[in-house]
Amino acid sequence: MTDKHADIAALPFEKAMQELEEIVGKLEKANVSLDESVQLYERGEALKRRCDALLREAEARIEKITLGADGAPTGASPLDVE
Repeated sequence: MTDKHADIAALPFEKAMQELEEIVGKLEKANVSLDESVQLYERGEALKRRCDALLREAEARIEKITLGADGAPTGASPLDVE
């Protein structure tokens, strides 16, 4: 069985977010059939998962700059997100 939303895996964050916003707009207008609403919702969920995954990946790459006693940068360490 093929994934009908497989194309989403290749989308960059900005494109996925843009499409998700378009889907939300269509669903809010409520001028689509029930069947189309369900299809849009399913695609929206897949887009949301893609955006969440990309955000987690970006967060994992963020580093904080460490400073020496003189205030000059001395390196970087992983960002502690609490």
